[in-house]
Amino acid sequence: MTINEQKQALRKQVAALKRAHTPEALEALSAEALARLETLDAFQSAACVALYHALPGEVQTAEFLGRWYGRKQLLLPIVQGDDLVLRPYAGPDSLHKGAYDIWEPSVDASASDVPRTDLIIVPGIAFDRQLNRLGRGRGYYDRLLSDLTLPCIGLAFAFQLFDHIPVDAHDRRMTAVVTDTEVIRG
Repeated sequence: MTINEQKQALRKQVAALKRAHTPEALEALSAEALARLETLDAFQSAACVALYHALPGEVQTAEFLGRWYGRKQLLLPIVQGDDLVLRPYAGPDSLHKGAYDIWEPSVDASASDVPRTDLIIVPGIAFDRQLNRLGRGRGYYDRLLSDLTLPCIGLAFAFQLFDHIPVDAHDRRMTAVVTDTEVIRG
């Protein structure tokens, strides 16, 4: 089985694990994972944090964004062509549905308006204990992270954490992975 076939099989496996949980259960697990994230020194000391507005089945971040908006500078990704760019979050009323029905900032800030980012929080389909990440397969986050030299924390549910996952040379390792049950550091 090729690496791509292994990745596709793992994506299907995780999708089945997600379907085994109710939205309410995933919301509760999300709160636990985000509470762990908030305790990390990297998060506490960061003035500017890039994260994401969750799709269904991901660690849900909407309430977290609301809690930290105004206390930290927050950035969200916007899909531009084949790339993700980070733009300031200006509250829930500033969002619109962008590519793939992901909530994105409506503000049309240029890259020069984006503050220096101290930390990025990244979703994924699966992570492993070596801090590898499996995404959705289009490489958006791999391209974004390849240009950044800052701490990258993967955020996931415990059932998305494996001992080993298939990786390619372009896959970017995380600095840490946070789940609802533990924090894995490099």
